[in-house]
Amino acid sequence: MIGIKEYITDNSIENDYSKVTSLDHRKKFAQFFTPFPIADLMAKWLLGNQNLKTVLEPAFGLGIFSRALLQYKSTIEIKGFEVDETIFENAQQYFDKTENMNLLLQDYMYNDWKNKYDGIVCNPPYFKFHDYDNKNILKEIETNLKCKLNGFTNLYTLFLLKSIHQLSPNGRCAYIIPSEFLNSDYGKLVKSYLIKSKTLRHIIVINFDSTIFDDALTTSSIIFCANDKLSDSVQFSNIESLQDLGKIETIISSYPNFAENKQERASQTYHFSELNPEIKWKAYYQKQNGIRFKNLVPFSTYAKVVRGIATGSNEYFTFNQSKAQTFSIDSKYLLPCICRAIDAKKPFFTISDFEELKSSDKNIFLLNAINSMGVTVADKNVTDYLKKGEAEEIHKRFLTASRTPWYSLENRKPAPIWVSVFNRTGLRFIRNEANISNLTSYHCIYPKQTDLFSTLEIDLLFAYLLTDTAKQIFTDNSREYGNGLQKFEPNDLNKGMMLDLTMLSEAAKQQILLLYKQYRLAVIEDKIGDEYISKIDKILIESFILHE
Repeated sequence: MIGIKEYITDNSIENDYSKVTSLDHRKKFAQFFTPFPIADLMAKWLLGNQNLKTVLEPAFGLGIFSRALLQYKSTIEIKGFEVDETIFENAQQYFDKTENMNLLLQDYMYNDWKNKYDGIVCNPPYFKFHDYDNKNILKEIETNLKCKLNGFTNLYTLFLLKSIHQLSPNGRCAYIIPSEFLNSDYGKLVKSYLIKSKTLRHIIVINFDSTIFDDALTTSSIIFCANDKLSDSVQFSNIESLQDLGKIETIISSYPNFAENKQERASQTYHFSELNPEIKWKAYYQKQNGIRFKNLVPFSTYAKVVRGIATGSNEYFTFNQSKAQTFSIDSKYLLPCICRAIDAKKPFFTISDFEELKSSDKNIFLLNAINSMGVTVADKNVTDYLKKGEAEEIHKRFLTASRTPWYSLENRKPAPIWVSVFNRTGLRFIRNEANISNLTSYHCIYPKQTDLFSTLEIDLLFAYLLTDTAKQIFTDNSREYGNGLQKFEPNDLNKGMMLDLTMLSEAAKQQILLLYKQYRLAVIEDKIGDEYISKIDKILIESFILHE
């Protein structure tokens, strides 16, 4: 490539790079490119600092933010960090005639801690915590920022915290990152730092029905920070699509004032003292369903949610009939278990459903090589299969290596109710009438023994869980992963709210249970039965809705 005189103000460079660079390579370095219209707006936030002279791009890539900046102000000094030699060489060729550009093939997280900048702009890499040097990078952050972070804190937020630390007086920072940290457990300490720094100015959340990065299933948010004293509040905004970017333009041009729309400003602008890092911040930018109802209690009041059994190697530990015959494993050493979410299609999983999966040769067993006394079973075929696992180094995997013995199963008694982990169409609850175990495709729900929920009253709880009202209230505590995908960790459900069913009249309870039995019968007979759930929902709404 030859040097360029005018900076390319679209994504053609990134598109050309993607055509000649394998997807595996781009995924290895988490290379998901920012749409130029967004990069342009983020550059304009930096340019709002009238004294913008020095700019840092911590994850340079092909310099899309620098290209956006230089088209407006060609004199700024830019420093860029990049760890991928391939894309670094491409960037060097593109900017070889830009004298005020200093590109470094170095890891930003381990370098440049003492320098300050008037502007910092970034689309940092997004990795799972076990895919990078999490421990040492956290040590860098904790040493330099004097703050303690969760061990699962994602790398993209560490980039952000370091950049805030490197802002010069009146300096501005613009990041586009997943919204995940706003609603995750590890994000609590990150949010605490953002509040304490008093640099956070605006969080713009991209609508969850669309993914900004075509190759990455993740939500996106744009974070604007400023190291000035012009505001003591944070505004949250939502944009629906790339066609709705005018809102960001308004935000930038009106700073330090907030939205001109008084209703939007009142509902989505918060003083630092009003922000609670302990809660999911979707409460600040997304309509909450639970506020419509009275008498809400945490779900943990009446039930406990824990994840399903994690084997460490499903391929090794799961069995179907054919595999059991191949290795001559007796059925008494096999634990009945639902292994895939797709294998439980209805709200009720019965013994006949289990037998149907069994006859279809589905994986519906787990190897259980430990007897009731906690001793490995004395069976030659089981022993031979365990030796096979060791030969394949199954015992050295992350989960198995932490267990003694490595082939022991996690202690999970069959849960009366299962709940889906991921969903796009709402939570899916299943009544486990077959009384079998489950893997991590479902979480386990164990109703607590209370005056309301004896073992005979689980039906009342399950009837409630089947309603749209229950699912909508739980959604207030979900995690969003883009393209409409929701995820619930066990504690998201434990801490989620539910209607306090003890407040129902006895007549209402009996009416719900009757409708529930009619619904169950309809489902068992392969009928839909949705009208019964709708009637249950109506009873709940009439009993708990807040009247203005």
